[in-house]
Amino acid sequence: MTQHQTPVVERLTVLGVELDPLTLTQAVDECARAASEGRRLEVGVVNAAKLVTMRKDPRLADAVTGCDLVLADGQAVVWASRLLGAPLPERVAGIDLFQRLLAVAEERGLSVYFLGARREALDAMLARIAERHPRLRVAGARDGYFTDDEQPQVADAIAASGAQLLFLGMTSPKKELFTAAYGERSGVRVVHGVGGSFDVLAGVTRRAPELWQRLGLEWLYRVAQEPRRLGRRYLVTNTQFALMTARAMLARTAQPSQPPTPAGGN
Repeated sequence: MTQHQTPVVERLTVLGVELDPLTLTQAVDECARAASEGRRLEVGVVNAAKLVTMRKDPRLADAVTGCDLVLADGQAVVWASRLLGAPLPERVAGIDLFQRLLAVAEERGLSVYFLGARREALDAMLARIAERHPRLRVAGARDGYFTDDEQPQVADAIAASGAQLLFLGMTSPKKELFTAAYGERSGVRVVHGVGGSFDVLAGVTRRAPELWQRLGLEWLYRVAQEPRRLGRRYLVTNTQFALMTARAMLARTAQPSQPPTPAGGN
């Protein structure tokens, strides 16, 4: 866990969680600057489902809020921020930040390590990345199937590789808890948990078309691909997130307005 660095702009609180109101370009620049300066930077991302889960899972909440950058990875979070008077500029999708950082790493000669997904998907992603970024320095890669007892050895292997950027293609809360516990031990400069992005880049799953993303329906596109695994989960978390937002809006409107301070008063 690192101490939060001075943000590009002041953080905003949305549904009890402090978020960095950055655009994608600003987030890329901040990560690239940290890597170039040799400064450690942990990136956390939140969507509606994760904000719901964080209220029930203190370890996940601590791991996310302890990151140096906390970004809105869900369009619903951006909409909620605007309804609650703390408007975030835009959604910063984890996969978009991931792909932009790969290009930056290739351009600047920064080495990267990939941790996560099944071995077949990981190999397929590495092959596609090699085609898109032929000059990218890949320090190492391993699948995301390891026990809690193996985590120290995994972190040590990353450190031994000399990687400067670490991308975690694992689900929540595993990637957040690994970052919180072993991010520093891994010796990298920038840690970014990218969730299911490895599978998307490998061609195992498809990302929603841009229109679906703009409409905040990327979750529905995912459900259509895996209805049995994701259907009930998204129905429950989306409903809970909508209720969280509604309650926050009601609380905000119910707050009594402050009377004006008399002229010359304290």
